[in-house]
Amino acid sequence: MTDAPRVAGSELWLLDVLPLLRAQRLQSTLFLSDRPNLDVFAARFEAAGVEVRRYAALDELPELTRAFDLRVVQGWAPSTYRQLLPRLDSPQVVFSHDQLDFHYPQPLRTTYLEVYPWTKAWPFRSADAVVTVSAWAGDFMRRRMGLPDVRVVTNGVRWQDFRPAGAEERAALRAASDFRRFTVLVPGRFAPEKNQLAALLAARHAPDVDFVFCGDMDSGMGRLAEALRVRLRLQNVRFLGRRWDMPELYRAADALLQPTLAENQSLVTLEAMSSGLPVVTTPIPAQAELVRDGVDGLLVPAQPALLARALLALAAHPARARQFGAAARQRILDHHTLEGTALQVGQTLRDLVRR
Repeated sequence: MTDAPRVAGSELWLLDVLPLLRAQRLQSTLFLSDRPNLDVFAARFEAAGVEVRRYAALDELPELTRAFDLRVVQGWAPSTYRQLLPRLDSPQVVFSHDQLDFHYPQPLRTTYLEVYPWTKAWPFRSADAVVTVSAWAGDFMRRRMGLPDVRVVTNGVRWQDFRPAGAEERAALRAASDFRRFTVLVPGRFAPEKNQLAALLAARHAPDVDFVFCGDMDSGMGRLAEALRVRLRLQNVRFLGRRWDMPELYRAADALLQPTLAENQSLVTLEAMSSGLPVVTTPIPAQAELVRDGVDGLLVPAQPALLARALLALAAHPARARQFGAAARQRILDHHTLEGTALQVGQTLRDLVRR
């Protein structure tokens, strides 16, 4: 069950994982809001063989899910957990991709850490268990929130689709996207914690590098980013909007920039690594769990001048950048395949039902 008002990383995670559970003899049904903007998303599940049931109000879900062996809630709004969990039959589990700790400047960070446990995390206690997607988040939930039963299922990606390109394919993809110079991809929904504004300011410090943004430009933060680009007269910045061809864009780009201030286990980072891209991102715990500084990429504080310096270093040393990309690809194959994630999910769900 999800209350998602739009499609973001956690919803794409469902689209990747749920179809694979059939191979483990697990039948899943997705309960999705009847918002019109989710119609295409629902159709993708149906095409992948996952039943979708649309609902108009959360109040419908306790009765609609009564006949199932297990109920899994993946919510955006704190009110979803407060409203649903006390009324759902057991066993029930929360699947949380929540970012948990926002590394904003003080005192904003401390304020968030004080408020979050009482708004969204407290209702988790009504669930039989909580599942999250990084070892850091699992430890955070046990230690800081005092949740007794927290399971960790690490994220994985479709490594067959998110892959490096051969020389001819790469040249064709770059020509199709008009990537002419060292090109940095900045994907993700536009939000304060994703910190795209730092990437824009980094572009001002690296005029010989091209910055390509993908995401929801019709959002408030997206419009603000476009206004800032115009205000700063940035000729090396492009906005592509929402895209469904991300594997091809990764293969065409030269590096990933992700100046994020909050993650759990980032699918964007994993997709870029699987595509053989060197990653420049921030040294927050969830990112440091994925990217080894100086091995798979560079961990850099979210300061525009420092981010630009790291990207310019990659542009100036292409052999080193390729080494980072190759190491990143191997890390995905060893630890973060989608098949491995689906297996972890299936084992966790079966264990919860048995218990």
